[in-house]
Amino acid sequence: MQTKTHTFLRLSLSIFLSAVLFSCSTTRTLESDQLRLDSNEVIIVNDENFPAASLQNYIRQKPNSSFLGLKPMLYVYNLSDGSDKGLNKFWKILGEAPVVYEQNQVELSKNSIKNHLENLGYYNSKVESELRLKGQVAKVRYYVTLGERYKIDSIIFNLPARRRDFVSDFNSELSEMKIKVGDYLSEQSLDAEVQRSLASLREKGYFSLNMNCYSFVADTLGKDASVTLEYIISEDERPLKKAKIGEVSINVPENLDVREDVLKGVNLIMPGQTYSESVVSNTFNRFSSLKVFKTVGIDMSAVSDDKVNCDITLSKSQQQGFKTNLEFSTNSSGLIGISPQLSFYHKNFFKGGEWFNLGFVGNFQFKPNDNISSEEFGTSLSLSLPRLIGVDNRHIKGPNIPRTEINLAFNYQNRPEYTRNIMSTSFGVSGIIRGRFYYQFYPLQLNYVRLFNLNEDFMKNLEKNPFMKYSYQDHCDLGLGSSLFYNSSTELVPKSDYHSFKLNFDLSGNVLSLFRGLMKQNSSGEALVLGAPFSQYARIEASMAKAIRFGANDSKSLAFRLLAGAGWAYGNSTAMPYEKQFYCGGASSMRAWQARALGPGASKMDETFSIPSQTGDIKLEADMEYRFPLVWKLEGALFAELGNVWKSESGVRLEELAADYGLGLRVNLDVLLLRFDWGIRLRDPSLDGDKWLDPLSALKIGGSAISFGVGYPF
Repeated sequence: MQTKTHTFLRLSLSIFLSAVLFSCSTTRTLESDQLRLDSNEVIIVNDENFPAASLQNYIRQKPNSSFLGLKPMLYVYNLSDGSDKGLNKFWKILGEAPVVYEQNQVELSKNSIKNHLENLGYYNSKVESELRLKGQVAKVRYYVTLGERYKIDSIIFNLPARRRDFVSDFNSELSEMKIKVGDYLSEQSLDAEVQRSLASLREKGYFSLNMNCYSFVADTLGKDASVTLEYIISEDERPLKKAKIGEVSINVPENLDVREDVLKGVNLIMPGQTYSESVVSNTFNRFSSLKVFKTVGIDMSAVSDDKVNCDITLSKSQQQGFKTNLEFSTNSSGLIGISPQLSFYHKNFFKGGEWFNLGFVGNFQFKPNDNISSEEFGTSLSLSLPRLIGVDNRHIKGPNIPRTEINLAFNYQNRPEYTRNIMSTSFGVSGIIRGRFYYQFYPLQLNYVRLFNLNEDFMKNLEKNPFMKYSYQDHCDLGLGSSLFYNSSTELVPKSDYHSFKLNFDLSGNVLSLFRGLMKQNSSGEALVLGAPFSQYARIEASMAKAIRFGANDSKSLAFRLLAGAGWAYGNSTAMPYEKQFYCGGASSMRAWQARALGPGASKMDETFSIPSQTGDIKLEADMEYRFPLVWKLEGALFAELGNVWKSESGVRLEELAADYGLGLRVNLDVLLLRFDWGIRLRDPSLDGDKWLDPLSALKIGGSAISFGVGYPF
């Protein structure tokens, strides 16, 4: 006999599929004289090996987005009748309007395909179109007859012979050329060769060389499908001589105080050097990365045939200010969580591009008209120096200067079960590799945790569970940590496709374990540092995220995230420290649960704690979110999530995965995005019997949560 939940889900699915099938009349919102563009197909008439799919990018009008051969967003739109009455407007906003076929777009597409083929070297190609109709549904076929291609049978170089140094430098890199004898002639390969040669020769000092100096002549007379190519480089306004750097000036605003030794260390352009394009580019990046200057201008001007002066102009940015952040969450059980943050920053603290940050954070959880509450206060101080200590920046030649990071923090937590103080410090380096990879490496990470005022009932429960007992005792955590982060977008609120990857790794206690024999031990055999056991563990966490934009003006997007983490305690430890354990729930993770309210596994809420404190050694999570515009600066979102945490002794059990779904509202201010989400539980592994929930059942048992955050969750 099926449960009520399964019956509800089957009924809901039947109703939804019926609505979709009804809406599958995907032309019901069109005018009688309109056609819906269903597909574009490209057929290559005379070469079955040519990748026809590559020409799809040059078709101007695209059909509605599809997934596994279906067009779900179009089906959703057609749940409306085209009007703005009642729910119709909602379905129109949520879905995707049918793409109305336009004949002029087909003609533009044919020209676009022909131009692209000519750029590839298929000259005089032919493109014809065919319109296939079924009712008001249109399918367009493009029949492409590839034009003739010409192979390069010889290359003649026409260089300024009297510039012997230039000719020698040019000839020294012939093996790097993008065009070779036997290749097919194409504008694409000629453009690639100009870009390669120009970059390489300007790097060698030829400042006066520019794109106007390059030209090509192809001779096909008297030849059958082959061509003689003449490669010409001529002098433009100035002779092609290597240029040396002349005078170098750095102009700083009078109201900006930056030490001269810092400016000299950042600048790589020196008088007497041979001009180098990469040195100029690297210098620009180094000045910009200080974040002390609003704009950085580098003007290279020729003062003679073989000399260029450099003028670096810097303007002042805002040097200091405050940043605020606020997260809010609540669920139907009445538990409210508020997390305010305030920080003061200064980007030029010691007049050398040092970033100083003083931060304050709070975390308050409570139930109205109830004495259950918890408070957390934290303060942090960080100083980031634009150099490696003991290394002159002039010895670092790349575009990015590593920074030395020094951090101090104190955190006070007052919960019904205990009071805890956490003192921490870290020392390390951070930097950027190739403009997108951000790294941090901390050879020193120290946390010292002290607990006070443990509740008697809480202490009795700890005695029954040795793993939990270790998590809630004084301990010293000394080790190293590292982080690697990549993001294809540098925007605070991305407006295009993006993908990201993050990897965190912590290793603690191994150095201290070498001196274990010299340390005092407690009754459990744990070695002590400053009267507290030292932690010994390894922890790793990785996440990947991707967002794909589609629809009119790329106004909608589908975002995904996968996250996995694991930690292992060993040696002097039987469990990982509480602050290093994984958790689910909150504004950016399993949003139908409050932070630390899910898991581990199928565990019920631990009544030992008045405020949720469910954690684990292993975490798996997968998230998907559909984002769409509403009106003005407002955006909507639908999301679904799957995940949980587990204790290492039990291992991962996929049947204990939790699931939720929900909807969100965003206020997109371009430089800032405010986010409100309502998550509803779909599957709760802690329930007895049937773990699947329909919306009404979820709300009855408090299986939902509302959260507020800043920025996209992933």
